[in-house]
Amino acid sequence: MEGPGPAVGHDVEPGEIAAGATAVTIVGHSTHAIRVSEHPRTYSLAMALAAAASSDDLSLPLFDVTFCVVDVETTGGGPETCALTEVAAAKFRGGECLGTFATLVDPCDAIPPFITALTGISDEMVRDAPSVPGVLPAFVEFVGTAVLVGHNVSFDLSFLNAALEENERLPLDNLVIDTLALARRLVDPEVPNCRLATLATGLELEHRPAHRALDDVMATADLLHRLIEDATGFGVFRLGQLVELPQFVPTVVRRRSRRLRAFL
Repeated sequence: MEGPGPAVGHDVEPGEIAAGATAVTIVGHSTHAIRVSEHPRTYSLAMALAAAASSDDLSLPLFDVTFCVVDVETTGGGPETCALTEVAAAKFRGGECLGTFATLVDPCDAIPPFITALTGISDEMVRDAPSVPGVLPAFVEFVGTAVLVGHNVSFDLSFLNAALEENERLPLDNLVIDTLALARRLVDPEVPNCRLATLATGLELEHRPAHRALDDVMATADLLHRLIEDATGFGVFRLGQLVELPQFVPTVVRRRSRRLRAFL
């Protein structure tokens, strides 16, 4: 998630699951159960560990890397005073979606009206949703050790790791790719900014963000795949090269920035 409004200072603007429970297909945003879907085969922890073992190798070709795109919705701009309201993730390898994870989360506090207006998530919607302790085990199992991806991913990880620490669990230490950092360097300067919604429109991505976690995950996944294609122009074909790209490719000066310079 890019962060709810101006509270985040960046270039930024979805019941407990029993062990061994049968996963169900995502059917919409109104359900309160944790939803895990498989594409096209059954998800298991053994599969996650097998895939993750190879994704840690920085020399791995990007086509063989397992990426896990994540997004959260929250009650505000920082984990110190705000809480999760929705968590979603989707795993991809070779451009294929391997599975999705999505759940509303009871923040155990009132959701501010401006957040409800932004996300559409209300107190009523999360009343019967699982609380954070009921979400974390299934989420961590789903992620495994895949490479984590997000748009302004530090925002999402700040909430997720704060929740993990609060529940006496280890923080996520996966390798991380930030599509915001990549977009700032790879996207055509005529695209005025690198907000996810702007990029989805400007690049004509299949999915569009809607300040709901799973919608934003799918839009970010589209963006990731587009950016990987663009990165090949810089000779980037392996995971380690993609990780290092923001260090050797300069940030693009965007059209808006050029206009501002004219007045300086």
